[in-house]
Parts: sequence; C-alpha cells; structure tokens
Amino acid sequence: MIRINENYLKLQASYLFSEIARRVAAFQEEFPDREIIKLGIGDVTRALPQACIKAFHSAVDEMAKDETFRGYGPEQGYAFLREKITTHDYLSRGADITPEEIFISDGAKCDTGNFQEIFAPDITVAIPDPVYPVYLDTNVMAGRTGLSENGRYAGIQYLEGTRANGFIPELPDKPVDLIYLCYPNNPTGATITKQQLQAWVNFAREHKALILYDAAYEVFIREENLPKTIFEIDGAQEVAIEFRSFSKTAGFTGTRCAFTVVPKACLAYTSKGESQSVHDLWLRRHTTKFNGVSYPVQKAAEAIYSPAGASEVKALVQYYMHNASLIRNEMSALGYDCIGGENSPYIWVDGRMDSWEFFDRLLRQAGVVCTPGAGFGKCGEGYIRISAFNSYENVQNAMQRISQSLSA
Repeated sequence: MIRINENYLKLQASYLFSEIARRVAAFQEEFPDREIIKLGIGDVTRALPQACIKAFHSAVDEMAKDETFRGYGPEQGYAFLREKITTHDYLSRGADITPEEIFISDGAKCDTGNFQEIFAPDITVAIPDPVYPVYLDTNVMAGRTGLSENGRYAGIQYLEGTRANGFIPELPDKPVDLIYLCYPNNPTGATITKQQLQAWVNFAREHKALILYDAAYEVFIREENLPKTIFEIDGAQEVAIEFRSFSKTAGFTGTRCAFTVVPKACLAYTSKGESQSVHDLWLRRHTTKFNGVSYPVQKAAEAIYSPAGASEVKALVQYYMHNASLIRNEMSALGYDCIGGENSPYIWVDGRMDSWEFFDRLLRQAGVVCTPGAGFGKCGEGYIRISAFNSYENVQNAMQRISQSLSA
C-alpha cells in the first residue's frame, strides 16, 4: 500500500495564512455588506514598474517569432540577469559575489523551504521565534523534529526574540548545524547591525554551521549603516546562503522571480568530516528539480536595474514606507508599543491581549485584517503584525477605523 510521510501529521492543523483566510471568509459571509481592508499578508497592491512592463512586453514579442523564440533556458538563470544582480546588489556593497554564485528562482519562499533538503535529516536546526512559518514547517516535514507540545517542536533550538532583546535573539548556548536568520525581520520588522551580524557569522565559523539568511526585505532599509546583505560581513561567504526576492522590491508577488546566493567558498561536511561544496550540491538539486524562470519574467526583472526601473522601484518603496510611517504613528498615538515600520514594511504591535482575540476585534469592530503574532511562534503571542502593503487611501481609512474601535 502507498504510505504517507507521517511527518506531515506533526504539522499544526492549519497554515497561519489559511486560517486567516478562513476567518475572513466566515466574517464576510456573516456580514456581506461590510468592506474589509486587508493589512495582513505581505502581498503588494501597486502595479509593476513601467520599465518592467515594457521589458515584459518586448520579451513576449520575441517569443512570438521563430527567429527570437526561446525554449528551455538555463536552470540557474540567464546570464544577463545574474550579471546585473552581481553588479548592483553585491559589488556595489563591497561584497565579492560572482554571477556563477547566483541562482534565479520563482520565489524566496520556495528556496528557503527547499534548501534544507540537501542536508542530513539529523542535523540540529536553530530557528528564531517569532518567525516566518516556512522555515519551521519545512523542517518538520523533513523529519527533523519531534511532536509539537505547548507551541514548540521537540528537537528545534528556538532563538527567542522578545521586547527585551529588541527581537534580535542571543547566540545559541550550544553548537547547532543550521541557523535561520531574517533581516529586516518578518514578522517583527526588526533590523540587525553589522556588529550583531558579525557575531552570528563568527559563531557559524567556529562551529562549522551554516546560516540561511533571508534578506527579502532589504530594499526597505533606509539607514545606510545597516547591512543590506550578509556578505558585507567578514567571513560570511564561508558560512552563509542569502535569499532575495523581487516580490516586494518591484511588485513581483504574482509575477514570481527571486534569487539565492550560494558562494563557492561555502562548505558542508559528510559524516566522516569530509568537506563538500554547498554550491555544487545546490546546483545539482536546482538543476534536477527546477526548469528555470521564464525568459519574459527574467527580462522584466532585469529592467529593475535600469535607470528608469531603479527610479520606479525607489518610488514604490517610498510609497509603502509612507504607509508604514502612518501605521506606526497612529498605533503609537493610541498608546501601543511598536517596532518596525522604519526600515521595514511591517509594524509589530504589542496588543496587550491574546493575538487571535486582537485579530478578531480588529476584524469585527474595524473591518481590518492584520496577522496575529501567535501564528509566528510562542514569542509572538500578544502581538499583531500590520502590513503596509496597500493603497495609502486604504491605510488611512483602516487607521481611522482602528482608532475609532480601540478608542471606544
């Protein structure tokens, strides 16, 4: 008989965002005339930059002619895009990354979830709490944990982020093999300094660990002294993988394009202690299980790095950060402690009550959807995450409603 991977049975009954969608759908069915404003999931609402649209159209036109048609592209991504990424995102920051170390994909979510496949099933894994659920759930699926009890899986080293430490966890108190970090952080919006990040790199080098660094929100960093890539840090190329996405950068959530940086200097080890190239392992996995991002999408992504594209992306980022400032200012004025919203499109709000209770209160009284912090881990209990990814008019309306409902 066909048998299932029983590790899936360890997962919580419902993925966080599926549960949010279920509650919102139930509310809309109960009150069909109520207008809902969604400030929950991080889905953008502004159109693609015109530079990307023009490149997209041009590439589609190429696909319509035999002489310029393209079939299968290189699984790792077209050189024209990888070269632009190297020049603009890494060499410009003093990070010596080459195009051969860039892997184009259809989403950072996929890559952060899939990367753990190339490692042994019995490695020790350190994951922040609160955290983007994909990091944890994919390791549960892989069998690296025991059962969940009191909101925590046995076998995981949880890195606790709290108000006391500014949601920058302390280093593990014992060696671990795989470490997940995300800055600017999802969900908290917290940022990390170069000095703090250097400590994590030093720890990984000392213990021959690997850092999976999710930098999907780096474009929102406004303070120049903050690192935009982990490869600004000395020694990081030996112990870190970085994930980036065009989803929030240029509105590619529905277009799908991202990339992962795997330095050739990065090593992992066999059970006998023999070193292996992580780059070569990922290349093997990537080319076996992935057929590449479409040519038109990659041409659209390349346009982000043109002068016009860069200007339009900057305007998009400023638009969402204007929203973020409004949210943070309004919630602070209502007496709520907040972080994020300054170098991140997310505002992490101490709701002073059960997270799902606060979620339901805002939904029912204000018609506004947020994300309950408890869905991101035990340390997220009592908090909510508010996203700046909506129109400014909707954000204004939402904050007026929230202010009225919480002041009542």
